[in-house]
Amino acid sequence: MSNAPAYDLAPLTAIAVFGALLALVPFLWVWRRQRHAGRAGRLRALTVLTLFLTFDLVLFGAFTRLTDSGLGCPDWPGCYGSASPLGAGSAIGSAQSALPTGPVTHGKAWIEMTHRYLATAVGALITLSLLMSLLALRGARSARLGQSSGSATGAAPGPAPWWAAATLVWVCGQGAFGALTVTMKLYPAIVTLHLLGGIGLLVLLALHAESLRPAPLRLPRALHRTAWGVALLCTLQVALGGWVSTNYAVLACSDFPTCQGQWWPPMDFDHGFTLLRELGAGKDGGYLPFAALTAIHYTHRLMAYAVLAALLLLAWRLRATGVPALRRWALALVGVAAWQLASGLGNVLLGWPLLAAVAHTGGAAALITLLAVLLARARLSNVVAPTSVSVSVSVPVPVPTALRGRLSAAP
Repeated sequence: MSNAPAYDLAPLTAIAVFGALLALVPFLWVWRRQRHAGRAGRLRALTVLTLFLTFDLVLFGAFTRLTDSGLGCPDWPGCYGSASPLGAGSAIGSAQSALPTGPVTHGKAWIEMTHRYLATAVGALITLSLLMSLLALRGARSARLGQSSGSATGAAPGPAPWWAAATLVWVCGQGAFGALTVTMKLYPAIVTLHLLGGIGLLVLLALHAESLRPAPLRLPRALHRTAWGVALLCTLQVALGGWVSTNYAVLACSDFPTCQGQWWPPMDFDHGFTLLRELGAGKDGGYLPFAALTAIHYTHRLMAYAVLAALLLLAWRLRATGVPALRRWALALVGVAAWQLASGLGNVLLGWPLLAAVAHTGGAAALITLLAVLLARARLSNVVAPTSVSVSVSVPVPVPTALRGRLSAAP
């Protein structure tokens, strides 16, 4: 494992081609199903499907991390300089023979490379979305130019390509963080940022989909501020959860509601929240104390209480509006909060089973995406064009003299 160079770009072209071919499957499926929907309809369908596949990618990334497969191929972007583990069989076999329970095994190599293939396919789908946005925008401009000489009503504006462009830049940044995750040997700060970047990608795709077919919601100003506060609190909690996972601090507390049988166990916040350190190392370069893992875990647990209370408050206020659409949003938020509570308790009480850990990551991603869509629709409610308004205008009409006399004589 140590003999493998950190970067070997020889298989990059083959991996990119394979990812592009993999992306063609959902792209052609959308094109066939939405063939009568026009460019804008196909673009939105592709964006929603990409959002769904990106959510799956986030879950598979959690699966990769939780099965200790993040270093299944210790170089980037391939596996020992090959485009697949098939070409690296001898190198993987040697590493596995030297350390059967180590980070490099045949199974872990396939998990890691599958994650890279899926990430490449998502990047290709986002590139296709950008191209479709540009084509739709060009078509809308051509239609407006064609109608400007003979009609007062122009064509509807095409979808702006900026969301797709920003998403493409973001996914390239995610690729860079994925490379650093491998080459920096699971450096906790990098792995946590990679997780947050994946959830940020979900948010960008959700906002792009909303911009293509707005569905505005009317939120009172105070409720809008509450939703923003809850969203920021949940984002902080997700970051803390990523820090717990990347430092393997879940098992520092195996009981609930206490931790190690105490309400305030021994904790080392100084070492635990030193961000610039290697995996398993303290701030001074020595081993990370167990009390530091306890501090990481317990901080996340205490913050979970605040997040749960904030979500229930937001859901109650949404339900209290009496608006059916907002009541459905309240139900969705309560459902995700219950999911997170159940999966979080499952991680603690059942000894961090793989299913509960992946489910907890999925719930966090779903929660942030839901809040982002809620805030986007509330913002759109302030900019949506108003419906037609009747305006009375008095226009003087000339009346013949003879007719004017008759009208004045009428009862």
